[in-house]
Amino acid sequence: MTAAWYGHLRFKNVPLWQAILVSWGIAFVEYCLQVPANRLGYGRFSAFELKIIQEVLTLVVFTAFAIFWLGETPRWNHLLAFVLVLAAVAVAFLPKT
Repeated sequence: MTAAWYGHLRFKNVPLWQAILVSWGIAFVEYCLQVPANRLGYGRFSAFELKIIQEVLTLVVFTAFAIFWLGETPRWNHLLAFVLVLAAVAVAFLPKT
């Protein structure tokens, strides 16, 4: 979804309606991958755990995307926030008691 939502930011001269159509096309392909992944993972992981995994993957992909596609540099507070998100993931996957 990163490419669908943010890829057009590099092409401000493209009309908005074209950016929307391309974004929908990209999102469709991504959904075609996400839905089977959730179906296969559900049972081994809870719905909460699947969503947490999805969000962490989204942050990792977005970070690489922002650096390499948009040319942005993360600041220290962005990196700290990412570490805190990873800590939250670790807490979410603690063994059941």
